[in-house]
Amino acid sequence: MQPSDLRVALFSGNYNYVRDGANQALNLLVGHLLNRGVTVRIYSPTVPKPAFPATGDLVDVPALPLPGERGEYRLARGLPARVKRDLAAFAPNLIHVSAPDILGHRAISYARRHGIARVASLHTRFETYPRYYGLRLLEPFAERLLTRFYNRVDRVLVPGTMLGDILHGWGVRTPTSVWSRGVDHDRFSPAKRDLAWRRSLGIGDDEVAVGFLGRLVKEKGLDVFADVVAELRRRGTPHRVLVIGEGPARDWFADQVPDAAFAGFQTGDGLGRAVASMDVFFNPSVTETFGNVTLEAMAAGVPVVAARATGAVGLIDDGVTGVLVAPRDVAGYADAIAALALDHDARRGMGRAGCHKAARYRWDTINEAVLVAYLEVMNGSEATGG
Repeated sequence: MQPSDLRVALFSGNYNYVRDGANQALNLLVGHLLNRGVTVRIYSPTVPKPAFPATGDLVDVPALPLPGERGEYRLARGLPARVKRDLAAFAPNLIHVSAPDILGHRAISYARRHGIARVASLHTRFETYPRYYGLRLLEPFAERLLTRFYNRVDRVLVPGTMLGDILHGWGVRTPTSVWSRGVDHDRFSPAKRDLAWRRSLGIGDDEVAVGFLGRLVKEKGLDVFADVVAELRRRGTPHRVLVIGEGPARDWFADQVPDAAFAGFQTGDGLGRAVASMDVFFNPSVTETFGNVTLEAMAAGVPVVAARATGAVGLIDDGVTGVLVAPRDVAGYADAIAALALDHDARRGMGRAGCHKAARYRWDTINEAVLVAYLEVMNGSEATGG
């Protein structure tokens, strides 16, 4: 089978209506597949004013806003008759699901009934979410649900081998392939550092800016970040906090880090400037499967302090391109950040090493691995019915 023989139906819970790392990766993947001659059709909830234009043909799937603070996200109710008719007319020979939501489950069931090959990609550690909302006891239940979900496909695309090992430890028997992530090296570069922009936020040229980059939601580790900042203040470690992003937890976070400079949501070249203008990037999140923001910081020449978890292990060389710390180890994070804040040469050395390593991560190479996995599934006749 050749790429031009593939007809891929991609199912996403959020293809372009709210910008995040997962859907940007999916759009880049679709662009690569189209360029390689693959026929692709995307099924996802939509909104009248999406965050960015969709790559490829996008079919709307009816959805409802999530309750509470997360109303900007939408939950598809399944595969209604209109969408099933469109899917039947498209006649895919491979279905790719990107989230273990209702839509993903229904798409897998449709594929199994019709003997269509099925691939799932893993973008978020959903099983870790309950702990941020006082529901840690639900994590084993979430793991069991996810195990069942991934055992119903023919291949799971994981961002790194560590996550594949975690899935197999749960009992996932499906083969895995690595779909890493790339970075735009024209946008994320040490050359984008802008001291004038920092000054406009009240950050002096000689101040060490400890940066947060991401959506301001508690599952990104905002509580740990705030505790570490408080510890740095207690120790008298000279630093400033630079926050890039927006989200429903912004007001709560601003109360926790009252001296921080909030630059708001950034995109395009403005985002590249913001990242390169940090001195240390701090990422305590354990919900990441890869950590696009960590790679972007590395490409911009910024040393990283991060949780020793799936979003950083394998990407950061501990002590070379950054520092890995046990999740929720506030003192350990503070030690690492303080050491970098007080040692300009160490920051520069780690930044250079990170930039050098990030140069390996290029989207065309990364996305070709997905196409190879598709063809392996098809050529190996891995798909089964039932």
